[in-house]
Amino acid sequence: MVRISVAGGSGYAGGELLRLLLSHPEVDITAIAAGSNAGEPVVALHPNLSQLADRHFDVTSAETLSDADLVFLALPHGESAALAQQLPSAISIVDLGADFRLADAAAWEHFYQLPHAGTWTYGLPELGANRLKIAGSTRVANPGCYPTSVALALAPLLSENLIEHEGISIVAASGTSGAGRKPTDAQLASQVMGSMSAYGLGGVHRHTPEIEQSLSRAAGQRVTVSFTPLLAPMSRGMLSTCSAYPKQGVNVNQLRDALEHAYAAEPFVQLLPEGFLPQTSSVYGTNAAQVQVVLDDRAGRVIALCALDNLGKGAAGQALQNANLMLGFPESLGLTSNGVAP
Repeated sequence: MVRISVAGGSGYAGGELLRLLLSHPEVDITAIAAGSNAGEPVVALHPNLSQLADRHFDVTSAETLSDADLVFLALPHGESAALAQQLPSAISIVDLGADFRLADAAAWEHFYQLPHAGTWTYGLPELGANRLKIAGSTRVANPGCYPTSVALALAPLLSENLIEHEGISIVAASGTSGAGRKPTDAQLASQVMGSMSAYGLGGVHRHTPEIEQSLSRAAGQRVTVSFTPLLAPMSRGMLSTCSAYPKQGVNVNQLRDALEHAYAAEPFVQLLPEGFLPQTSSVYGTNAAQVQVVLDDRAGRVIALCALDNLGKGAAGQALQNANLMLGFPESLGLTSNGVAP
């Protein structure tokens, strides 16, 4: 059995990761660290995890986490770097935070107001040569939820030169769990129920440079985007609607062919048949992403959509997918692409 430690086990992403690990046949959970919640029963914060009824949260320290072959860091942005430096080099790490995602140090420091800690292998297996890089790495930066959904929708279209790299607009809605477990007024049920709201407007959302980084790599040139995130009245789920100008003469069949070619062999990304649109309820609790593309001839725009679970393919599910690759396991072990309905 492979020994796994989790830092940040009290959060939503950490809790989802623990749920997935409990169904993984090849791992054993050693430490479950949770900062200020150290000493509390795990089920006090995750009552759904009855298999951990006898476990308590551990102190978050390198010493506690080091009895493992692989460590997941599900910590707030800016907190992973210091802890990662203290862990032995022989231990593999998947960081669910943003600390090591960006290659541009200036962009990191501008958006996060912290020194840049470095760049790790980017953990989005479905793009480019990432899968091979992940399998050969001991340090992997798990992508953010918004960047994952946008990249899955647009990267194949950019890499095939089917859409313009300028004028890309993204409107993406996320469930409230994407904001983390720390209570705020904006997260109160009375504020969220029956309401949708925009936030992080004007190019200030922290996922903006990560989105642009993935799309620029796919396009082979600098891509800038207009990104509008929305808070949706649901606990989990994400739907990204991406709009771009098509290249001259491009038709919808070419757009669909590009996505079909990119994802035909992928276990977790599905191009839906024509006439079917992605919906968050279909990917609830899974590591799946549903994509679709349509061509608006009247407006001269390509509309590419992606639905995923922000705690699944957008966080914990993708982290386990990366860990499977790093550890030499089948990529889909412990994961599912089949949703729950109704």
